[in-house]
Amino acid sequence: MAGPINWFSQIGSITKFGLLSIPQRRGTVTATVFGIAGVVAVLVGVLSIAAGFKQAMTVSGAPDAAVVLRSGADSEMVSGLGRDQTRVIADSPGVAHTAQGPLTSAELFVIINLPKRSTGLDANVPLRGVEANAMQVRDNVKIVQGRMFEWGKNEVIVGSGAVQEFAGLEVGSKLKVGRYEWPVVGIFSANGGVAESEIWTDAKVLQEAYNRGDSFQSVYVKLNSPGAFQEFKDSLTSNPQLSVKVVRQSEYYAEQSQTMTRLITTLGFLIAFLMAIGALFGALNTMYSAVSTRTREIATLRALGFGRGAVVVSLMIESLLLALVGGAIGGGLAYLAFNNFHTSTMNFQSFSQVTFAFRVTPELLVRGIVWSALIGLIGGLFPAIRAARLPIAAGLREL
Repeated sequence: MAGPINWFSQIGSITKFGLLSIPQRRGTVTATVFGIAGVVAVLVGVLSIAAGFKQAMTVSGAPDAAVVLRSGADSEMVSGLGRDQTRVIADSPGVAHTAQGPLTSAELFVIINLPKRSTGLDANVPLRGVEANAMQVRDNVKIVQGRMFEWGKNEVIVGSGAVQEFAGLEVGSKLKVGRYEWPVVGIFSANGGVAESEIWTDAKVLQEAYNRGDSFQSVYVKLNSPGAFQEFKDSLTSNPQLSVKVVRQSEYYAEQSQTMTRLITTLGFLIAFLMAIGALFGALNTMYSAVSTRTREIATLRALGFGRGAVVVSLMIESLLLALVGGAIGGGLAYLAFNNFHTSTMNFQSFSQVTFAFRVTPELLVRGIVWSALIGLIGGLFPAIRAARLPIAAGLREL
């Protein structure tokens, strides 16, 4: 056991000397640490956008709920259903019931333009016409300010996310859509889900305002249980009266989030990769500087019997520790700057804005630390090899 213990002792001694010499190299060390911190902060910050958007879409779908669209439609914007079809859907097996009847809501989905608070520029905002069971077929939707709109009147309630992002949606204000003015009578929350990006009103009133007759675009359904989905789907897809697409709410919103999540994630890694190249050169410069200023010290240690392997490992440990410090700083900055930052972006499936909050998750922080560790290991490798190959005699002549 003497050999391995001695080898680890050598690594510890060389690493200690290297860390103690950092004050003499504080300029290059500081630049490297903050360069790596910048890479991690940007990577985690951009990926937190994707995580927040995905979370907003994911929490919107309960496992015991389904969405019915016209066959071939990938969103409500391109779907269409008649009143007779919505009645057949409501009467299908697997649908949950209350004393008032089946828990379904036939809905209309239109886009209106509203100015963003941050820029004043118009953006597409969803205006949804719903039926009386709309809140019961969705989980965690509740009025948090004001009241529910009255059925049959030109009144609206607004999602809490939409209130934060778009101007003129406070309780008591009036929303002008076409020839009509719609008083805002309440604000609702949906546990951070996509519904918080929307404005709701009575479907019949919205049909009249947009001359839609008795047509709808989707039916939201609460099922008896998650296991009732297949029975419900089979009954609709095998019915010759219908030509519909049936999906779980959770699957529907997951599908809606894929394009944007993939785009943001790809962009985040691309930006981080380009920045990482710069940080890598910074790490190389720092460690080459460390080797240059410690040439005499390394040669002396080698002359005293310290092995090349111990020199390589100790220098890479030093580089790794500096990188991890940078990664921790970058992760902390990303958390403070981005976590729960509210914004909105375009959902390309519905061409409307979705409000959401950035989410700096533990998984993203770990991913950022891993990136910093890779930069540190690669940045320390070549200078460490150079130090190990340094001729002892040449190094001692530095005296």
